Order: sequence, then C-alpha cells, then structure tokens
Amino acid sequence: MAGKKSTGKPEASRKPVKVFEIGELDQYLFGQGNHYEIYKKMGAHLVKDGNQEGVYFAVWAPHAKSVSVVGDFNQWNEDANPMERNEPLGIYTLFVPGLKKGELYKYCIEPQNGDRFLKADPFANEAEFRPGTASRVTDISNLKWTDGDWMEKRKSWDHKKEPMSIYEAHIGSWKRHPGRDDDGFYTYREFAPALAEYMKEMGYTHVELMGIAEYPFDGSWGYQVTGYYAPTSRYGSPEDFAYMVNYLHRHKIGVILDWVPAHFPRDAHGLADFDGTPTFEYADPRKGEHPDWGTKIFDYGKSEVKNFLIANALFWIEHYHVDGLRVDAVASMLYLDYGKQDGQWVANKYGGNENLEAIEFFKHLNSVVLGRNPGAVMIAEESTAWPKVTGAPEDGGLGFSLKWNMGWMHDFTEYMKLDPYFRKWNHNQMTFASSYAYSENYILVLSHDEVVHLKCSMLNKMPGLGFDKYANLKAGYAFMMGHPGKKLLFMGQDFAQLREWSEARELDWYLLAEEWHQAVHEFYKDLLHLYKKKKAMYEMDSSPEGFEWVNADDGYRSVYSFMRHSKDNKKNLLFVINFTPMEWADYRVGVSRRKQYKLILNSDDVKYGGKGEERPTVYKAVKQECDGRPYSFPYKLPPYGVAVFEF
Repeated sequence: MAGKKSTGKPEASRKPVKVFEIGELDQYLFGQGNHYEIYKKMGAHLVKDGNQEGVYFAVWAPHAKSVSVVGDFNQWNEDANPMERNEPLGIYTLFVPGLKKGELYKYCIEPQNGDRFLKADPFANEAEFRPGTASRVTDISNLKWTDGDWMEKRKSWDHKKEPMSIYEAHIGSWKRHPGRDDDGFYTYREFAPALAEYMKEMGYTHVELMGIAEYPFDGSWGYQVTGYYAPTSRYGSPEDFAYMVNYLHRHKIGVILDWVPAHFPRDAHGLADFDGTPTFEYADPRKGEHPDWGTKIFDYGKSEVKNFLIANALFWIEHYHVDGLRVDAVASMLYLDYGKQDGQWVANKYGGNENLEAIEFFKHLNSVVLGRNPGAVMIAEESTAWPKVTGAPEDGGLGFSLKWNMGWMHDFTEYMKLDPYFRKWNHNQMTFASSYAYSENYILVLSHDEVVHLKCSMLNKMPGLGFDKYANLKAGYAFMMGHPGKKLLFMGQDFAQLREWSEARELDWYLLAEEWHQAVHEFYKDLLHLYKKKKAMYEMDSSPEGFEWVNADDGYRSVYSFMRHSKDNKKNLLFVINFTPMEWADYRVGVSRRKQYKLILNSDDVKYGGKGEERPTVYKAVKQECDGRPYSFPYKLPPYGVAVFEF
C-alpha cells in the first residue's frame, strides 16, 4: 500500500538525510528559548556521515557527569557508546553507524553524585509499546500528505465566524475489536475511516483526541506524558498517526489534540530529575511539585524548558498538520498556590500567587503558534475568572483562541440534576452565563471530566425515570446548542450512554438498538446539522447582537425563550424550551415583528421519542403584547418540549 500514491497515505521516507550536528546557532537559540524547530536536531535522527549511514543522537543533560546511548544494538552496555558533551548548554551528541529504523534505545545518565540510570529520549518520535519504556528510532522527516486543500483553506479559517462542534474522543475506548487476546485497540488507520463516517453522519466539525502523546499508564488517559514528541504506540506508528490526520482532513474534519504542558509524572524513565537534578522542573519543590497529583511542574522560567514545550506545540501543528491544541489544566499553571496549602507554595516577587513565568510562557506560546499558523486554534481549559484568557498578549491577554466555559458547565449540570419542581427557584443558573458570554471566546463543554469519578453519565444526571430522563437530556442539549459559544460533547453522550465512561472498555454502542437511546441520538444529530446549516447559531457568537432573550424570567414555568440572530438578520431562530414535565397548552411567545415563524425542530416528533401530535408548520404573529413585545403567537408546548422556529 505504501507505494500507491493515489491512496493519499502518508509514509515516512527511509532515505537517510545529510549529517547534521548541534551548531553554535542551535545552542544560542535553544538557550534563548527561540529554537522553534529544535526537534529536528534533538532526539534520534537517521543520517549519513560520509559513506556511513546511522543514527545521530542529541540530548540535553546539563548537569550530567556523562551520558551514553544504550539499546539492543549494544546489548544495553552502558560503556559501549559514550556521548560527547557540547558546551555551553550541556547537549550530548553521538553518531552511531549502522543503526536502522526500529532500534530501541535509552540514554544512560551518570549524575555528578550517585549511580547511573536510564532515561527515555525526551525528543523521541516513537516509543516502545507499553509496558516497555524505551524509545524507538524512526524517521518522520519526509511524511507524504494529500490534505493540501484543507491546509490552504485553514489559513483563512476564522473560529469566531465559523461553526465548531467538537466530538471529544478517546481512541482506545471508542470502539474495540472483540475477542482478541490483546487490548483490541483500533489502530490509527482503522479509527480514521470509522470515525470520519460517524462524525460526518452526525454533523460534528472537529474531533478532540485524548491521550496522543506517549504515556505509560492507561488509567491516566494520556494526561501523564513521558513522550511529548511521540504519538502513542498503542494505536500504531507515527506514519499511521499521520495517515489518520490526513484522512480526517480529506473528509473535512478538523483535528484537535489534548496537550499537557502543566505537569509530568515521576516515572523513572521520564523527565523527572532527568540528569540527576531538576532539569525540566522547578528545583524548589514548593514550585516544582503538585502535592495532590504527585507530579512535577515544568520550570517556565528556564529558556530550554520553554523551548521544549513551545517547539512541541509547533511540532504537532506544523509537522503533523494538527489544527489545534486544547491546553490542559491552565489554571494550575497560572496560580502558584493551585491545589496547595500554606507552606506548600512560594509567592512571586510581588507577593502574589500568580506565576509570572507561566503568564509570559503563554503569551510567547500563543503568539508564536498562532502567528506562524493562521487558522489554527489554541484552547485553554481554564477554570477560574482569570481575565483576558483569549485577549491579545499586547493588551495584557494570554493570547488563546478559545476558552472552555467551565462556569457554564457547572451551572448547567447543577440545574439539570434538579428535580423539575425545584428548578423554579434556580432559574438564574441557566441565564447567568449570558451575562459574561462575550468576555471571552468560549466553548460550551460537556467533557469526559463530567462523566467519570462517580459523577454519572449525562443521562444519569437527569432526574426522573424512563421518558423523563431522556426528555430532560434532549432539552438540555437543545439549550446548549442554542446558547452562544462553540460546542463540545464527549463520546457516548450523544446516544445517552448509561454507564460512566471507562478507558478499559468500548462505548455501549448496543444501546443504539433501543428506542429511547436512538431518539436522543437522532435529536442530537439534527441539532448538530441545524447548527452547521444555520448561520444564526454561530456567526455572531462573539457579539452580543447575536443573542437575545425573549423571556429569561419565566421561572414559575421553567421555560426559556431566546433568539439567535444572523449577521444579515435573515433566517433568525427562536428557541422555546420547557424544563418541566408540565404541558403548556397555550404557551404564548412574544416577538417584535408581525412575521411568519416556521417550526423547524420539534422535540415532540416521533423520531425523537415524542407523541408526534399534529401541529402547524407555520405560526403567524398577531398584535398581542407578550414578554414586553407588541406581537406574539401561541404554541402548544409539551412536557420537556423543545421548539425551534425560523423567521
């Protein structure tokens, strides 16, 4: 298959490139934190030195007494292949002739004091399949791509003006091959066509993938990274990963990766105390350790560490054509006292709890990544009210493209869990987010974090039994899709997964054979297609003119009505959503103009699990004051009813 150009499958060239070395300019730029393609020099690279083909190794270990390369090729002999130290930064290099793609290796570090130990390569492009922890020689220098149209269009793509409905997925537990002795994981090449078919049918625009950079423990879901430059070998090779991105792009699906610059694990083969001293982490444990998580914190004041991370972000976006990064745990980086008690943290030079070095890191990161890659997105998972997360760095902002709206998520889930009887006294939980909806560029998220650790699946958060649970969920999804902001939903929740998510098993796809689950699935699918089709639902997300409450205060009946406006004020939408099991036979909706209002989505449709009651398609507003507006029309609003009108 590799030789068929027409398939569009990226493959790595096996031709060795010219020999190269860490030169003075490389050292200077790395030492300044500005060597944005340092990954092309560090790590293991197939090269040709004169007539000899082999592998050139380079590793940063500034406080090591000595470093050598060990692997199967030298029977893991710690003295067989010593490396040469290059000053002034302490980068060790070595050319080993005869080595080929696929060789396993590690670095043997001799600290200034103590015994030798082995470390995986921080810049390795491939890792051994777990539970092995070695790095693997590979060559990703000449991947072939056929997604040129996508990449060209990306340059002019504007997240503020385009629809963005994200499907958050975990490859290892989306689907599995049953009855196999191994874990039954789908490979990158198997996952790509299956996912593309599903996402296109449903109407999602982007996939956000959990756990891609290599990590040792399945239960960490990929948030305890040991190989920042290596797609996890659980699902295949680097070429296979590139194939997946390329395939999804050719099917008009954007690819976002979770990215974890906030912390890293203590695993012996990883980054912790890499050269026998705190190399990648802060030396002071009050700054360099997360007591709750048992992890290390990157030293954002050290140029080489910042360079390691910024180049890594560029590596995924530029080398692997990824369309964006969702940056994990941003709040833990911004606050020096995050998750810490008194005595466990140290204040900044002004006596505050802000990590000034992390702030500057974000400004640098986002300026470079987005400046070099128009149309790419940087997304912050930031759970506090830190100002200007998506503001411009030159205006005191952090420079992110988008921010997860954790406040909306919390208020929404707390409201939805309430018995409908008590919702009337908590009506403002669903309206409060509209008061700050334009302070940042937001994504409304119902992510994996909301369906694990005994929090219940989305369906089992809903009150009631039987019909009530499913109807509640549909009403909630309609509210989410109508509210300003981009959208994200975790896999399985679009067909009302019953169980909490577990990385150890595939989703309960068999539920789609059951009527109520299929009804939720159809409803969410139609919401997604409506979202993509109707500009009023997305093109003015960042502008207050795009959203208008009709009645935000109908707490007694727990009904919310609002409008979404398009830029040209054509094909606007009116949402009416009932969050109680009560039928309102003559629910009157106030409108500003005497127009016709066309019903384009009705949750009472039989395919959505409703009664399928006959009702008009078009409603004519009459001159009768309601909701403070001169015109209105009545609508028979069923229990947990959702009605969307176009006008």
